[in-house]
Amino acid sequence: MRPETEAELAEMIAAAKGPLRIRGGGTREVGRPVEGAALETGGLSGISLYEPGALTMVAGAGTPLAEIEAALAAEGQRLAFEPGDWRGLLGTEGQSTIGGVVAANASGPRRVTIGACRDFMLGVRFVDGAGHVVKNGGRVMKNVTGYDLVKLMSGAWGTLGVLSEVSFKVLPQPEATGVLLCEGLSDAAAIAALSRALGSPWEVSGAAHLHRGVDGAPVTMIRVEGLENAVAYRCDRLQALLADVGTFTVERDPERTAAGWRHIRDVVPFQGRDGEVWRLSVTPSEAPGIVAQLEGVEAVYDWGGGLVWLLAPEGTDVRRVLRSGHATLFRASAVRRAAEPVFAPQPSPLAALEAGLRAKFDPRQILNPGLMG
Repeated sequence: MRPETEAELAEMIAAAKGPLRIRGGGTREVGRPVEGAALETGGLSGISLYEPGALTMVAGAGTPLAEIEAALAAEGQRLAFEPGDWRGLLGTEGQSTIGGVVAANASGPRRVTIGACRDFMLGVRFVDGAGHVVKNGGRVMKNVTGYDLVKLMSGAWGTLGVLSEVSFKVLPQPEATGVLLCEGLSDAAAIAALSRALGSPWEVSGAAHLHRGVDGAPVTMIRVEGLENAVAYRCDRLQALLADVGTFTVERDPERTAAGWRHIRDVVPFQGRDGEVWRLSVTPSEAPGIVAQLEGVEAVYDWGGGLVWLLAPEGTDVRRVLRSGHATLFRASAVRRAAEPVFAPQPSPLAALEAGLRAKFDPRQILNPGLMG
């Protein structure tokens, strides 16, 4: 099924007799396998409103992400939250859609300082599990009373409703970028340095450490963006701040800096390699100790250590070493994903709240049933 309008989408959901497997571009195959009829949103495509002066855009949920980014780039603007391209990591094809990005709350390295995808959403239109069209939010950032369905739908993975349209805030492209690089730091030393940089007044927009950088060696990376002179000054200040940690060089070439952060954003070190991929959200200071307790793993630390991507041998029980935070089994075989809770099991109060929301928005339990279970 591939509706071309929101009305068709509502009719298809209302008429469904069984489970529906919701698909945007098919690039983010995460979660437990869903058995059901495929419902594709790619027909709900097109940018219906773009006001560069107001930094806002409205687009159909099935609009390719590449089309969104091209339109923004033509005006010297960008998506603030830097969504990753997970096709290489997950072994998927197709084109990522803006609705899929929102449904996954896909947020890249810039999230550590600027916020997540949900923080830039202004409004949504979606169809719930009963076939009702629901609208929430608008085209400007404002405080509202009642349910904030805009944020609720961001990260729901299509289990509460099928997005038909999204509106969001965008930001200008920076004039310049500088990246501080240091090779050979231990995980603990690297995370301590990233924390110090993020706590400084020098407006860091990316902070990462990789076991395997672009050239294969461990590398610690700190990004600064903004006006040319300001970037140069802030890079100098950060070098002085971290002089006791190691020698940080500065990369200013636009192509090289962009490639380096795509390497992190898209988790390139784990692409095309055997093993399971876990995604951990933890306290940065605890991250190196967690990784050290797991045998045979490789790590990509993002968000100053608050996000950890792990490449682990098949069957690794990552959750056994977590004292806090949560872990998602991001990539594994269908058999493993069917047997293991993919998303972190919730405490009883939160699980009850989630169940209540799903009963309200999808009373027949037909939208991606079990995907997040």
